[in-house]
Amino acid sequence: MTTPPSRDDAGTMTCPVCQRPFTPTGRQRYCGDRCRKTAFRRRHQEQPVPVTLPAARPRREHTIYQCPDCEQRLLGEQRCPDCATFARRVGPGSACPHCGEPVAIADLTQEVATMPAGR
Repeated sequence: MTTPPSRDDAGTMTCPVCQRPFTPTGRQRYCGDRCRKTAFRRRHQEQPVPVTLPAARPRREHTIYQCPDCEQRLLGEQRCPDCATFARRVGPGSACPHCGEPVAIADLTQEVATMPAGR
């Protein structure tokens, strides 16, 4: 296969849209009307709106941990202050509005699922 000459536009011209070689007539840049119109549409279409993600929020302050030794529940603390051991993660949760103890969401959903139906 021979390589085309470097200065010969007729031998080296390719359509920027469909990548097919063609012989240009005058200042022609595209192989035909279809590719010319496609290039125009691509140049003038509106740019998509960039997707903005919300800032990352730390999860630790809303996570319930439980000490494997003393089984004390902790809100947002990974290390048990009494035993000085690392606690395991129970799941997302918060302090109970009535007693102030840490309560995991999983505990509340299990209670609802196991409650008997009203008679």
